[in-house]
Amino acid sequence: MSEHGTGPGADRDAQAGSPGTPPYQQPQQPAPAPSDAGTSPAQPAFGGHSPWGPPQPHTPPYYPGYGGHPLPAPEPVAAQSVPSRRTGRLRIGIAGLVAGALIGGGAGAGVAGLIDDPAATSSTSAAAQNVTIKNPETATTATAAAAKAAPSVVTLYVSSGSNSGSGSGVILTDDGYVLTNNHVVTLEGTGTGTVQVRTADGTLYDATVVGTDPSSDLAVVKLDGASDLTPATFANSDKVQVGDVAVAIGAPLGLSNTVTDGIVSATGRAVETGSTQDDSTVIDAIQTDAAINPGNSGGALVNGAGEVIGINSAIATVASQAPGSQSQSGNIGVGFAIPANTAQRIAKELIANGKATRAFLGVSSRTAADDQNSGVGDGAEIVSVEPGTAADDAGLQAGDVVTAVGDRPVTTSTELTAAVRSKAPGDKVALTVRRGNDTKTVEVTLGSAS
Repeated sequence: MSEHGTGPGADRDAQAGSPGTPPYQQPQQPAPAPSDAGTSPAQPAFGGHSPWGPPQPHTPPYYPGYGGHPLPAPEPVAAQSVPSRRTGRLRIGIAGLVAGALIGGGAGAGVAGLIDDPAATSSTSAAAQNVTIKNPETATTATAAAAKAAPSVVTLYVSSGSNSGSGSGVILTDDGYVLTNNHVVTLEGTGTGTVQVRTADGTLYDATVVGTDPSSDLAVVKLDGASDLTPATFANSDKVQVGDVAVAIGAPLGLSNTVTDGIVSATGRAVETGSTQDDSTVIDAIQTDAAINPGNSGGALVNGAGEVIGINSAIATVASQAPGSQSQSGNIGVGFAIPANTAQRIAKELIANGKATRAFLGVSSRTAADDQNSGVGDGAEIVSVEPGTAADDAGLQAGDVVTAVGDRPVTTSTELTAAVRSKAPGDKVALTVRRGNDTKTVEVTLGSAS
């Protein structure tokens, strides 16, 4: 098996495209192609972009993607009830930005990628209603979770030249720091653009990008002139269990303050997104069947108490079997969120320094095939060890096969990367390593990379 290359988004500890590990797509909504444009192969885009920028009112609103049926006319809104736009000087300051959308690559039945794929819907600019519990007798867990968390979720609009998109975000502080995905504020081919943010009450702010971290697909923006916002409450994502209630809040297809519910389907799911090895992002994800669609990227995945357990980032798509045809985009019941503990740590670093660090082992690896060479992963085989790194200090060698990190099994190189990324720089981990016919445990103190 050939060695995979390394790139800024992927720790050399493991690379994507390994057997048995489907690449994932970040839901993203690029601007629609002109009507006379030819059909091009589908490319999964980053989760959460809606292609039209700030939504414009339509009379009546038609949704071509749903058969062109008009929706009922909205209720009249009193003039004084429409929040005003708060303006501020737009300034973009980016540290370590990687241009281009992260797109799931590789073959397989499922492809995971950024949430934002092309969509044909639009929405009005009227403020979404806040969620309130009006009838406790009929309220569900999702009702209570939405009532708690919805005021802390925002919609982002990003534009640069002819490109535009939208996504979601989570309020971190009452003075306007907002956490979102890197791919939400990064437009393919143009880098970052001007950013505007609409809060749940409908107020529109200009915003500045504070910092981005492509390797974790996270970014922080700051709203200009904001005050008295409602910060989200974060849960300890290490305590999330399969079967827990999961409620996704965001702006799928540009529809602000949309709430969907489901459960936590899996934890510790190794997910890689990226169109190439050089822009790959590996996350140690929480998997959910709560409906997540283009525009949800950067929004909140919350528990039954309305506490954020993850930042929605990617969805799985079904790869088409017909040559030249597009894969199925949108929700199919398999979505992925960056765990809250990781998101909070990186957000704090981005606010303080404009950039973030990640745990670093210091190896290049590939997926080891099983004895029957059936394509089933049998661990992460170390191809090379970088001198002076944590792996070198621990005595790891080329040819060693890592089969576990702590009590977590490792069957592919991507799983090794995800397991390392789930830790913080300086953490001590126990690696189960197979060398020849012997297996031993190696204690490693993880290094740091930015």
